[in-house]
Amino acid sequence: MAIDGEIGPFRVSVDARGIASVVFSRPPVNAVSIDVYEAIGRLADAIAATDEVRVVVLSAPAGARAWCGGADLNDFVGITPEGRTERYDFINRTLPRLYDLDRPVIAAINGHAVGIGVILAATCDLRVAADDACFSCPEIDFGLVAGGAGLMAWLKMPEGVVREMLYTGRRFTAGELAGTGFFNYIVAREEVVPKAMGIAELIAAKSLPAIKARKATSNALEGLGWHDAYLLAQRATAALTAGEDGQEGVRAFLEGRAAQVRDA
Repeated sequence: MAIDGEIGPFRVSVDARGIASVVFSRPPVNAVSIDVYEAIGRLADAIAATDEVRVVVLSAPAGARAWCGGADLNDFVGITPEGRTERYDFINRTLPRLYDLDRPVIAAINGHAVGIGVILAATCDLRVAADDACFSCPEIDFGLVAGGAGLMAWLKMPEGVVREMLYTGRRFTAGELAGTGFFNYIVAREEVVPKAMGIAELIAAKSLPAIKARKATSNALEGLGWHDAYLLAQRATAALTAGEDGQEGVRAFLEGRAAQVRDA
């Protein structure tokens, strides 16, 4: 199933290595409307339905004002508490589908991330950020409460930093957040996508069943103690041992050559 093309504001192209480049393009600032959430769900479903994709790189167009500029405030004009609740119900059914996707997603953050943009980045597996990108959760400035505290805590960001972000709403540079562990790499803006693609290339060379199992196992770690997580990984490995790729990986190492994976 080919998924090249457009899914809402997402331009998708898949190369021969199985790397899906997903470019979020919704000028002027990549604001997230309810239609964008719907498209995120469709994007996740399309990727999950094909073995053509091995890894995803999510970026904004070069020169975009923001990687993700937060919620589209036009959606909130005249909204009622009931409307808010309905909106949250829809988001809660949609956004986790990206987090739960059985392929790794790399956030190539080549611009600012605001509000839901910070949460969107946090739902990805890896994050490469531009050194001039800023990150903020300004919901408190609108008399509201940002919803990302639990996700940031799961990522083990320092509690004091998280609370400062949420209480003040101020913009933090990538450099200010460098010590929080939120980013895998902070590089110059023009290097963000190439760096993310380099990581994606390493992942794409692996066995697809192993990639899927590793993603599922990583997502299942939440709430587990270290030993339960270790046992979970052992069960996944035992199942993969029955496949050709599990045996090929061992043989290739012993023979001093690159493994020839067959996704079997």
